[in-house]
Amino acid sequence: MNTNRKFFDPPKVLVSGFALIILVGAFLLMLPTATVDGKGLPFLDALFTATSATCVTGLVVVDTGTTFTLFGQLVILALIQVGGLGFMTFATLFAFLLGKRISLKERLLLQEALNQLSIEGIVRLVKRILVFTVVIEGIGGLLLAIRFSFDMPFWKAVYFGFFHAISNFNNAGFDLMGEFRSLTGYVEDPVVSLVVPILIILGGIGFIVMNEVYEYRQTRRLSLHTKVVVITTAWLVLASMALILLLEWNNPKTMGPLSLSGKFLSAFYQAVTPRTAGSNTLNIPDLTQPTLFLIVFLMFVGASPGSTGGGIKTTTFTTLLGAVWSQIRGKEDVILFRKRIVYDTVYKSLTVTMSGLFIVMFVTMVLTITERGKDFLMILFEATSAFGTVGLSMGLTPELSPLGKVIIALTMFAGRVGPLTIAYAVTLRRQPDPFRYPKGKMMIG
Repeated sequence: MNTNRKFFDPPKVLVSGFALIILVGAFLLMLPTATVDGKGLPFLDALFTATSATCVTGLVVVDTGTTFTLFGQLVILALIQVGGLGFMTFATLFAFLLGKRISLKERLLLQEALNQLSIEGIVRLVKRILVFTVVIEGIGGLLLAIRFSFDMPFWKAVYFGFFHAISNFNNAGFDLMGEFRSLTGYVEDPVVSLVVPILIILGGIGFIVMNEVYEYRQTRRLSLHTKVVVITTAWLVLASMALILLLEWNNPKTMGPLSLSGKFLSAFYQAVTPRTAGSNTLNIPDLTQPTLFLIVFLMFVGASPGSTGGGIKTTTFTTLLGAVWSQIRGKEDVILFRKRIVYDTVYKSLTVTMSGLFIVMFVTMVLTITERGKDFLMILFEATSAFGTVGLSMGLTPELSPLGKVIIALTMFAGRVGPLTIAYAVTLRRQPDPFRYPKGKMMIG
């Protein structure tokens, strides 16, 4: 029994599952039919692209719109969808279609994959997730297809509309516009500049929040988790939008030439996309340094638990802010919305944040060695974007050295799966301490 349990460890299964999907995707992208030149991608570029798609990041070493054939683009799209929702969600979908019963082991895997506290109602949640995904991506794809139909042939517009809807709802940021332009051609377009950020926000708040909001008419109750996610997301978007407007208003390379509505639309878009999406309507390298540093912060915070995004997550950020505020006020407990946060949650938030900081700092330091001559902010931006599975870049990604590509690919993988999940997967199962040490005191601050 212990042997079976040792091999069936949810963190190990999840890490192995994501790695297997990436390798399969890399193999498919190496096929001659995957690229326009008929040669297929070199192994390292294929592995990087498959990792970026599966980890719903969007960092690319080759241009998606001009390098890949329809087959290659569909492989990337499939990796984005599987990576965004999680392979266990898709395995459950196939089980539903085949009429199979979801076993206890599978429910435990779903619990780990969706970051749930218990397995109660987990299968019902997966069904809701699939419905939410189809509806949101369908509506978003339809709206974008209608808009793109004014600029391109009808069926191409339909394909582009649904590709970008799926990509952005899953917070991936891959685009088909060509020449690494992302959606800069639609900077003042109200449809694209509103539909895409809404897709990003819906994908980033998490399916648990969506489900609670959906059930609110019956329950008339929102959990602490949902309240924290919604309020934190709103404040981060509004505050960063105001700062971007202030910092870029007269920048001749970004907002300067835009109309009043264009300035607000572009500020809203750029405030939302660092929440792990990666598409953009303003040229990232042209932004001012304060704006770029703000985006680094937003990328590090990222989306919310149980979502398609990465980063340390909004709830982690808010919990730490609550702990700091409690210390400043001399209070022992951390209180959010009149609820006391247990110490385990505070410790886990601190662990996740420090792990994320260590990864970003270590990767940044290594890249300053492997990518000599590159600007430090460009390297920090790249490392944070990879960890937060964002996909925004100041232009470094296509110029990465072979070792730099490997480092960024590993960072994207760690950011998507989660530092704690990887740590639990490679270490022994935690055991309770048999005794407690005496208390020690030291000075802090």
